Amino acid sequence: MDAAPAKAKPQGRLLVSTQLDAKDELEERLERCVGLVQSLTNGLSEREANDALTANVCKGPAQHEEVCLGLFSLVLTEPAQAQRCYRDLTLLNRDGMNVVLVKINQILMEKFLKLQDVPRTQLVWLVRELVKSGVIGADGVVMTLLKQIAGGDISTKNLWLAESVLDILLDQKEWVLKSGMLIAMSVYTYLRLIVDHGAPNLLILRQKEVDYCISMLREKFVECQIIGRDLVRLLQNVARIPEMELVWKDLLHSPQVLSPQFTGVLQLLTARTSRKFLACRLTPDMETKLLFMTSRVRFGQQKRYQDWFQRQYLSTAESQSLRCDLIRYICGVVHPSNEVLSSDILPRWAIIGWLLTTCTSNVAASNAKLALFYDWLFFNPEKDSIMNIEPAILVMHHSMKPHPAITATLLDFMCRIIPHFFPPLESQVRQGVFNSLTFIMEKRVLAHLAPLFDNPKLDRELRSMLRERFPEFCSSPSPPTEVKMEESVSMEMDNNVMDKEEGCYDSTEAAFSGTTKRRKEEGVPFHPIKEAVVEEPADITPWLDQLDDTMKEKVQQLQKTSDTETQCEVMQEVVDLIMEEDFDPEQMSALASCLAELFKDHFRGDVLPDDITDESLEESVSKPVCLIFRNLVTMQEDNSGFSVLLDMLAEFYQKQPKIGYHLLYYLKASKAANGKMMLYESFAQATALGDLHTCLMMDMKACQEDDVRLLCYLTPSIYSEFPDETLRSGELLNMIVAVIDSTQLQELMCHVMMGNLVMFRKDSVLNILIQSLDWETFEQYSTWQLFLALAFPWRPSSPSCSTSSTKVSSTHWPSEEMVKMVLSRPCHHDDQFTTSILRHWASKHDDTLGEHIKAQLIKNNNQPRKRQSLRSSSSKLAQLTLEQILEHLDNLRLSLSNTKNNFFTQTPILQALQHVQASCDEAHKMRFSDLFALAEEYEDSQAKPPKSRRKTPASSPRSRKGAAPPTNEEDSASSSASDEEDSKPKAPKRKRKGSSAVGSDSD
Repeated sequence: MDAAPAKAKPQGRLLVSTQLDAKDELEERLERCVGLVQSLTNGLSEREANDALTANVCKGPAQHEEVCLGLFSLVLTEPAQAQRCYRDLTLLNRDGMNVVLVKINQILMEKFLKLQDVPRTQLVWLVRELVKSGVIGADGVVMTLLKQIAGGDISTKNLWLAESVLDILLDQKEWVLKSGMLIAMSVYTYLRLIVDHGAPNLLILRQKEVDYCISMLREKFVECQIIGRDLVRLLQNVARIPEMELVWKDLLHSPQVLSPQFTGVLQLLTARTSRKFLACRLTPDMETKLLFMTSRVRFGQQKRYQDWFQRQYLSTAESQSLRCDLIRYICGVVHPSNEVLSSDILPRWAIIGWLLTTCTSNVAASNAKLALFYDWLFFNPEKDSIMNIEPAILVMHHSMKPHPAITATLLDFMCRIIPHFFPPLESQVRQGVFNSLTFIMEKRVLAHLAPLFDNPKLDRELRSMLRERFPEFCSSPSPPTEVKMEESVSMEMDNNVMDKEEGCYDSTEAAFSGTTKRRKEEGVPFHPIKEAVVEEPADITPWLDQLDDTMKEKVQQLQKTSDTETQCEVMQEVVDLIMEEDFDPEQMSALASCLAELFKDHFRGDVLPDDITDESLEESVSKPVCLIFRNLVTMQEDNSGFSVLLDMLAEFYQKQPKIGYHLLYYLKASKAANGKMMLYESFAQATALGDLHTCLMMDMKACQEDDVRLLCYLTPSIYSEFPDETLRSGELLNMIVAVIDSTQLQELMCHVMMGNLVMFRKDSVLNILIQSLDWETFEQYSTWQLFLALAFPWRPSSPSCSTSSTKVSSTHWPSEEMVKMVLSRPCHHDDQFTTSILRHWASKHDDTLGEHIKAQLIKNNNQPRKRQSLRSSSSKLAQLTLEQILEHLDNLRLSLSNTKNNFFTQTPILQALQHVQASCDEAHKMRFSDLFALAEEYEDSQAKPPKSRRKTPASSPRSRKGAAPPTNEEDSASSSASDEEDSKPKAPKRKRKGSSAVGSDSD
């Protein structure tokens, strides 16, 4: 009970904090400075105190700063002493108040939201005093204070701040007029805030804001003119207010009245708005959160951050107007580097798409669309940036597949804004939009616009209007299908962003009109959007009464518990009840509905673990739903319960189609299901589809839409287990190449080169390649890369593969440096890049590769051992170690075990392994025992008479271990290759350079 008062009591007088918060460093320092000032002045008269402080200030800069900050802190925390402390501050400071100004800016930018009420009020009071005193630099503090006034927020604190700062500006108007930037910034701020203050109780504040803006626009229009085109946008929003309407009419029809140098509205519209103004309408906290999302958050993982942002800033009706500020900021200020653009960081268009789908009013939606397209209307390639117009085209492009209505409403708005934005300037607006589209194609943001403008998913009327408005962009050499983007400046293909989630932006559901109706200025509005849905407990009441008492009790137990282990136990009991002889099949549908509702969370999010290990895979298939799969794989098909459980799974499939690819994943990932992949065929035949091919394609399509990583993970097994269903057409291949990125393409190519994946066969390959000619550009590229990986040397497809892979080209002989770089790649069980490259070189340049690997083995064996975990290595180029080389060699040995390759019978390799074995520790000898067994066999062969040694191939270590006999490729084609056999380790006295005599280049 004693702890309760302490928890409620703040730890300091400046910032709000709790017992859980660490003491703030700034607050601690200010408290120390207050303590210093008080220790110097306690018990002294005012004159004596001033003398003591003056003497301390004169000691040096550090003492000067401490005294100034102590007085500053007293101003904020002791209102009764504020006037005296400020007076002392003005007398004692020696730097024009610079220390105080810097600290005020720091608090405004970093701590303002945490300020307690008294310090917040006192801070504004102090700023007012600084302005009254004419302190140089006070205008910068006022502009920072303006930034803290949030748009779309009519809370008491925010209204108080808006009015307090406005009062400073009105009371000190003569001072304000001396700073052109402060004039422009304050006009931009209050023109924007007027929109939020339309409620009856806010009319007095709004009138003060209107009067201030009008006076500045009338008296200082040249200074306001530096705002650029967004000044017109803000004036449009308030033009219906009678006083503002007069300014608006002068702007349009009598520009000389405002300023002799002002030629008209076109002069403003052709001037791009500076980032300073776009950024000033976001509070520092909003800005920090947005910059974090666009620089640190990975695409597909943004929902939690968006949900937080929405709860904090976008949850009220008034916050609708904030979306325009956010969109203008993202388009005009957030310009990611090429490195970010080519990464998997959350792209700008996805955030804007999310903001558009959360608009709940037509006016807000229309204003948001205008904010998105605003830089398009008078775009000049020589002055404007591609980054300002890129988000709009990418939102439309990426929304076409998951949310075609979003694309439709944006395209419709783009068409209709041309004649309706400002009729006298229609030709200029048309030219601006045309310039934007042309520049987008020049910069290869999109390869073609025809797939967007003439897409069958669009309404016929809209397509007709697009052809009428933009005939130049509505035709292309390829049929009207989507084109993969080439990401703006970086030119990097980024295809994993297309179908990360069911919706591009997040899980928010958007409701749109299916038809396009004519609107005058607003285009086609977004229909009201539901707010973020709070997950309700599963309601299974409609089906419970259809279950018998025993089953009903078990299902209710599942509903009541959230513990996974308990759910699994109860689920096993449910499965046991299903397989009992007296189970009534009539209740199967109701039971499936109950289970689908109870376990709906299991089918959300990614299935495949981020770090794929045996443990993580087993954990991922330990969900209650997987109990059905586990029971099926452990039963014989002739078991009476097998067909009943299969029927149950088929019923579940009707309620939750995702269970199909979850079954495929279980059969691939679970150790218990090893070799039982054909169970899926039985499942497919039991479903209402009744056809393996149809069921497989539907499930893989669902997997493609939900989880591209899982699709790539399943691909090798699907092709090997169901060749008749996968190789006879290009349907599955097209699904894969439509969504993979360059890294995933590389992984699949590794599987192809390793022989783990066969995606083409002779009787259908030609037909598939012909089909691919109608696919999108990157899809065709990926298809040919996979095809060429079968028979041709391979060059890695993207610099994103790894540091080492970018410099490896298997089209050349492997140099020592290339081999070293390949071996330097961290060894990971699901990364086959190194093994595939070594395997290729072993078949083409075995002698050269053998010499280089021998050199690396001996070199690293002589170096001192370094303790490090290779498994935890980053993707950067790792330091080459002996253990790493041995790991890669062992993987290569396993890869070649079922082939006729003779790489591990070469003298250089065996000599090097013998050298390493003689000096390595017992742990390495045990770990790589199979590898060192080759060296032991070689050592034995050297001790035998020459006749015995010539029989080495027949009893090589690999044949001893059940692998294929080490015969040359030439031997398999002709029996006359005995001369070449002499160059292999059967002859112990063979000199090193004799290995180059092998004629493997004849391949």
